[in-house]
Amino acid sequence: MSKFKAGKSGNPAGRPKGIPDSRSALRRELEKHGEELLNTVVKMALEGDASALKLCLERIMPPVKPSAEPVTFELSGDTLTEQAQSILKAIAQGELDPITGRQLLAAIADLSKITEIDELSRRLDELEERTA
Repeated sequence: MSKFKAGKSGNPAGRPKGIPDSRSALRRELEKHGEELLNTVVKMALEGDASALKLCLERIMPPVKPSAEPVTFELSGDTLTEQAQSILKAIAQGELDPITGRQLLAAIADLSKITEIDELSRRLDELEERTA
């Protein structure tokens, strides 16, 4: 039989104050050798170790995030579904790149969720007023 109860924390009081995080102790220990470790990794990278090279490059040059130029196109439709369809059409016709199109579709999905929550909240308020 499981002791787990849905909605109940297994540790409601949290970590007791004064008990250090074991990772902090490990970090302090590594910091003592930081310069030596760094020199070793750089030396390994310069000697052709691909993993060490990747580690060094990731620290000095973060991955490039995709970016797109601003675009304009006609968003048609009265409903969110029709607007999403117009985005898909713009992608299919080459008027809109797929990455931007996906971001716009995600924004419409988010807006749909917000609209749904607003509608449910409004309905709940109406029901509460009727029963009061």
